[in-house]
Amino acid sequence: MNGFLQRHAESVTGILSGWDRLRFRGTLRVLASVSGLSRFLSCTGHLLKDFKDYARGLSQHVRGDSLAVAEAAARPVEHLIGPSISKEDTARAIADRDGIAEGLIAVLTAVEPCWSFNIRSNRKKGLLELYSDYRKCQHAYHYQIHPIFGFMHVRVQTWMPFNVHVCLNGREWLARQMDVAGIKYKRQDNCFTWISDPPAAQELLDKQVTFNWAEELRKVAAAANPALPRIRQGCDIAYYWSLDESEFASDVMFASHGALDRLYPSLIRHGMEGLSSKDAMRFLGRNIPREIPKRFAGQAVSDIRQDPRFYEGVRIKHRVNRNSVKMYNKAASVLRVETTINNVRDFRAPRIKDGKKVWMTMRKGVADLPRRAQVSQACNERYLEAMAAVDTPLPLKKLTDKLSQRVTYNKQPVRGLNLLAPDDALLLQTVGRGEFLLCGFRNRDLQRSLFKDCTDDPKEQRRRSGQITRKLRMLRAHGLIQKVPHTHRYQVSTKGRQIIAALNAARDADINKLSKAA
Repeated sequence: MNGFLQRHAESVTGILSGWDRLRFRGTLRVLASVSGLSRFLSCTGHLLKDFKDYARGLSQHVRGDSLAVAEAAARPVEHLIGPSISKEDTARAIADRDGIAEGLIAVLTAVEPCWSFNIRSNRKKGLLELYSDYRKCQHAYHYQIHPIFGFMHVRVQTWMPFNVHVCLNGREWLARQMDVAGIKYKRQDNCFTWISDPPAAQELLDKQVTFNWAEELRKVAAAANPALPRIRQGCDIAYYWSLDESEFASDVMFASHGALDRLYPSLIRHGMEGLSSKDAMRFLGRNIPREIPKRFAGQAVSDIRQDPRFYEGVRIKHRVNRNSVKMYNKAASVLRVETTINNVRDFRAPRIKDGKKVWMTMRKGVADLPRRAQVSQACNERYLEAMAAVDTPLPLKKLTDKLSQRVTYNKQPVRGLNLLAPDDALLLQTVGRGEFLLCGFRNRDLQRSLFKDCTDDPKEQRRRSGQITRKLRMLRAHGLIQKVPHTHRYQVSTKGRQIIAALNAARDADINKLSKAA
């Protein structure tokens, strides 16, 4: 990411990285499985033959108590028919109509599918059994303007196992934080086009990561589901909080929309033409040395889509299984890179086991939320670093004139590059590959790429190694690559990224369009 910011330092006024949309799930774990619910029914003295009446009666209490919250606050309850009606738009319209600045806006109800339970008769065993079933039930959406989180909602499932979902937005929360801190800003939707003190705003965003989530989520869930004591029936059970879906966004704020408008088409083109599925997997934390491992059974997909919600209506997205990283211009002068994590099992997090730190599969629980933020930030940084290869419009002649001239390196003459010759063009194209831009490369990596066949002849291996060494020396002399200290690995320099991206674009350009431009 530093490479991208340095490249566009004259145009960028600041950057913000932190939570965007978050969807937490509260689960009464004892009631969330067939075995757990069976034990709960046994402990509370409820027979399976009475399960339907018991569950129906309890559901009516949960629904009635949840809707009574709106009645007590003198707020409306509206039932929405069909999934095409936007609940958020409906709630915002009610808030604008009634001038709600804080507190409950409305409770919206809708019949939606969910996982629940039912009973059936097992004729072979001659008894009733409990089983998990996908069904529909009514859900109550409590839309509110929370004193801390701002505009948000709590979704209560009114049928067993009575899960609760809390959806909020980190940028909405940040706006309230900046209001308290006295930081001035300009806001468009859920992003900021200008902030008077970006470092201070970033500190506020960082505090969201270490926030005491479990305690505050417990409070909002209790307010939306007052029937929780009735559900417990004296048992010591509480909601376990996990983060089902998270979006972590890095917003690069440009000084003007013109600067971003000139750059954005090149970023989109580079994302589709210069980045492969292997690069997408690397962005999302997978270690891919050269080829995708055969054991990988998922999907890695990149696509572009027109979306009217965005300023230009175009976004590029790279998906690996259920996780993704995408880029779009959120507003006229804001470039957003956003990592969405829906499946945490693709990542690892540290835990203490037997007094030692070990790396294990990341958990959905809020205990691993700081690590989730760290992983998401790293994904955004890798993506922006890859985009550092894209330059703002400059004459190609200015970039390439000196490359063809002989230079002196370590008191020794080094030839210039012939950019039209196949060997030099292939060399630049190879070191500019996505995996090399991200992870760097070694002598042996270039050997595998530039020589079609492998050899076991020691003499031939030394000859090839020496040939690549001379090519690396030539690229270093012209400032196109730099050596990573204390390693045998090289990385393409900022100048190299700029030149290679320009040459690739020129190589693929339509000659008819170039003739007209000339």
